[in-house]
Amino acid sequence: MDIYLDRRAVRRIRLSAQEVIEEGDKESLRDDILDAFTEEQVEEIERRLDNADFFEFLTDVLDEWSGDDVEELFELLETQLGEIGIDLKTDVKNDEEEEEDVDLDEDGDEDIDEDLIED
Repeated sequence: MDIYLDRRAVRRIRLSAQEVIEEGDKESLRDDILDAFTEEQVEEIERRLDNADFFEFLTDVLDEWSGDDVEELFELLETQLGEIGIDLKTDVKNDEEEEEDVDLDEDGDEDIDEDLIED
């Protein structure tokens, strides 16, 4: 089974994970990851888990995560879900492209890449 997380869900998880790296609060990250999945996806995951508890599954993933690297968190999620037959797909390509399009200038304001603007 494939589960797709859209760009918005991926971005939300990334921001929340970055907050954990800076502040250490894994509670809100677990909730944000849980919210990224639909109710149907959670039910399917729970059917495949031995303990049938997605919340506990996320707790275990976060306990295993070093808390230093956002990419490591996504790799852990993909690996752990893969072990129960779920292929996690993220809309990372579009997210990365969008980040490349908008840079911050010295003042911290968005600086639009002029090469991307068509006349």
